[in-house]
Amino acid sequence: MGTFSIEGGKPLKGSITPQGAKNEALQVLCPVLLTSEKVRVTNIPDIIDVNKLITLLGNLGVKIQKNGPGDFTFQADEVNVDYLKTEAFKKEGGSLRGSIMIVGPLLARFGCGYIPKPGGDKIGRRRLDTHFEGFINLGAKFRYEREDHFYGVEIDGRLQGTYMLLDEASVTGTANIVMAAVLAEGTTTIYNAACEPYLQQLCKMLNSMGANIKGIGSNMLIIEGVESLGGCEHRILPDMIEIGSWIGLAAMTRSEITIKNVSWDNLGQIPNVFRKLGITLERKGDDIFIPAHKEGYQIKTDIDGSILTIADAPWPGFTPDLLSIVLVVATQAKGEVLIHQKMFESRLFFVDKLIDMGAKIILCDPHRAIVIGHNFQSQLKATNMSSPDIRAGISLLIAALTAKGTSTIQNIEQIDRGYERIDERLRAIGASIVRV
Repeated sequence: MGTFSIEGGKPLKGSITPQGAKNEALQVLCPVLLTSEKVRVTNIPDIIDVNKLITLLGNLGVKIQKNGPGDFTFQADEVNVDYLKTEAFKKEGGSLRGSIMIVGPLLARFGCGYIPKPGGDKIGRRRLDTHFEGFINLGAKFRYEREDHFYGVEIDGRLQGTYMLLDEASVTGTANIVMAAVLAEGTTTIYNAACEPYLQQLCKMLNSMGANIKGIGSNMLIIEGVESLGGCEHRILPDMIEIGSWIGLAAMTRSEITIKNVSWDNLGQIPNVFRKLGITLERKGDDIFIPAHKEGYQIKTDIDGSILTIADAPWPGFTPDLLSIVLVVATQAKGEVLIHQKMFESRLFFVDKLIDMGAKIILCDPHRAIVIGHNFQSQLKATNMSSPDIRAGISLLIAALTAKGTSTIQNIEQIDRGYERIDERLRAIGASIVRV
């Protein structure tokens, strides 16, 4: 396991360009399985989770050509469906949460899709019911091998379009069902569909391949099934979670940083939430400029003067992936804030490490924490810690960059799963960070 050694307390300065969006990449790489024609995808982030999915596609028989950094062409004209039944696939697919999204395309085109229980962050229960209920609604037969935790769906002939009301607005569940429905016979209506920018990007990509999807950006998608899909070219959006991470990093280290080419129109509530923490953001073209907060930043209260609550919600609400960042940034704000993590019951369990560093945090229950900011009157203390998941890992890294002394973060593979060459990019703006 790798380790970061971080000397904190140094202000940073410069510009940083966000990587391609991890969550979009895990979705838009899967439609390559829907066609025998070439599909070119650019701005793919070079991170562990995405690279695992590319390897998985290759093992399925997809031809992969690397055109340059983050630029790949895929052709699934000789897919080996039998690979899905091998022990190698059970091990490989089980190590990656995003592997679940190959099931929809495989089911639609080849009549079967299998997946071991997916891995990923240990942030709480992450159910798969929405995915498989959607496939069943389209006519597939479901099977589950309890001993191996192995899931499967199969159908003879084509899937059949239908109306369905999703039990939750699952992003990956919606994506999987959409990818299955584009080749179904007839009309599929998905109500309570997720509508995150990543899902919108997926639908636009599928339409460019010849699909007929209406209602993109809303919570009702209407899909007219087509006989087949063709190739396309698609560019992935900048990663809005990384953009939020850089905003938090700039504010907490009181650094002057410009975040380049952020696709402002796809950031939703992110700028507003950081402004509620008192952080100054300036829009310069499609860039974000964060000035050095030499005098700190003050958390706003609600209009009646009560304590501010920041909670996650489905899009266009605030993304749960940034609550860990908001929490750590609040530890040096002036004022108090209640962080309410509604979706995952284990995602706040890294706060004990921040408390060890001197942060004032009350963990009310698995979903809620009250943060009482230091207003930079007391510097966090360096410590040794381990990264439990991607977003907690980057939050601990931000804390370490502001702390007095040298901190170490172990299990940094968790951070590498979501952030491309983060140590190199931080050193380029003045951070003292070494990969051991």
